[in-house]
Amino acid sequence: MSNNEYNDPIEQYRKDIDAAEKKVAREIDPGVRAMVVAVGILLLLVTFALPHAGSANGWDVLVYNRDAIDEDIALTSRVFVWLTLVFGVVFGMLALATRRWALAWVAVAGSAVASVFGMLAIWSRQTLEPGSSAAGPGIGLILGWILIMVLTFHWVHVVWQRTAIQLAAEEERRRKTADTEHHLLWGDR
Repeated sequence: MSNNEYNDPIEQYRKDIDAAEKKVAREIDPGVRAMVVAVGILLLLVTFALPHAGSANGWDVLVYNRDAIDEDIALTSRVFVWLTLVFGVVFGMLALATRRWALAWVAVAGSAVASVFGMLAIWSRQTLEPGSSAAGPGIGLILGWILIMVLTFHWVHVVWQRTAIQLAAEEERRRKTADTEHHLLWGDR
């Protein structure tokens, strides 16, 4: 490379554009889905106050207090509630607030796992041992499961949409690099 290429203002603009492109590629733009996700997260928090099984609400299941013990809450329910809180609420809020692509991926992956544990939690409440006095699944558990699936769906859409844009930008960057290398190796032939 000659000294002129280092001082070329067009080359500097290209570098600035590439840097800006890389910065944008790390961010998400959920658009209207941001409102749906925000309302979903708020409603998910409300489900913690609703009964998950008998007299045990979501907060009782979360801390596994006396009400949860009396209701014979299974490990699947406890894991579901923790996954919902950590990935559905905390990482969901962080992804919305920071608009970071990596946080959105963590939110979608954790929410997907929580969806599976939600199904298992409901199933475990419906298959109690004969003669058990424990209650079946409560409205909080069922609504929480539905909401975490809705959040998973919306996060998947946001993340996949972003992935398509990132792949297109990466392909364009590769094409430009190949053209530049070709030009440097073969000149203007």
